[in-house]
Amino acid sequence: MNERLPKFKGQELLAEIEKSTEGLTYTSETDADVEPVFVDSSEAKNFLKSVGKDEKSETLEPSAFFDRLARKKQWFGQNEITRARKFALLEKILHSNLRDMKVIRVGRIHIDIYVVGFDVNGDLIGIKTKAVET
Repeated sequence: MNERLPKFKGQELLAEIEKSTEGLTYTSETDADVEPVFVDSSEAKNFLKSVGKDEKSETLEPSAFFDRLARKKQWFGQNEITRARKFALLEKILHSNLRDMKVIRVGRIHIDIYVVGFDVNGDLIGIKTKAVET
């Protein structure tokens, strides 16, 4: 899976993320949909500040999110392999098209997770999901 992906601009990138997240779920103690997120450039820095101000927030590298999701394990069945491939493709799309990508986790037990970065227009684009960790 070393193929190069095309560069997308603005709404094209958002559409590609929407397409790649269809039916994709993040599994923790619950299953949550993975959805696209878009914040206009005029609000992007405010969004990041407001999310980061929560005392229960932490910022991680994207690999901390994708390593367990996009890597095939020996014990995987067909459903898990398909899911890992979708996460690997999503990871490539985001890495190919965003700069300053980061993972922001907000909360302790019920956690909002954002994997976002800036596109060529300065808009904040990526994905969001939820986790439950007790």
